[in-house]
Amino acid sequence: MNRTLTINYQEYDGVASLPAVDAELVERAFQAAEGAYAPYSHFHVGAALRLKNGQVVVGNNQENGAYPSGLCAERTAIFAASAQHPEQRDYEALAIVGVDNEGHRCEASPCGACRQVLSEYEQRQGHTMRVVCYVKEDCVRVFQSVADLLPFAFHF
Repeated sequence: MNRTLTINYQEYDGVASLPAVDAELVERAFQAAEGAYAPYSHFHVGAALRLKNGQVVVGNNQENGAYPSGLCAERTAIFAASAQHPEQRDYEALAIVGVDNEGHRCEASPCGACRQVLSEYEQRQGHTMRVVCYVKEDCVRVFQSVADLLPFAFHF
């Protein structure tokens, strides 16, 4: 039996066309990317996670010579939020951005491991978490749920 899977997302004509709260989140993610430790890939990733109370927790990629001991920006942000704000495990949105080795803003999307982690946090909180992915100057994609990024995630 053949089946079709449809993934829903919105595409915006750049950061300026996003709702103000999401545009701010993207800019916070770019600020976070500045602090990434990426001496091997030279690809800086920033993530900004908005909690339900409006607070923003940021993360960036942290590489290590003993690959794969590093950690992606998305997991850095969500783990930091969980550790620093255990009473506030209600996440509204996560913005993810990239900066290449020449300092240009570029596309970033969660890797498979990050998608699984985000999926479990979404399931745990009992409601969706939006994911905002910067693509390029005139394109930002917004997924209303992590399930749109990882439709067949495993859950316990």
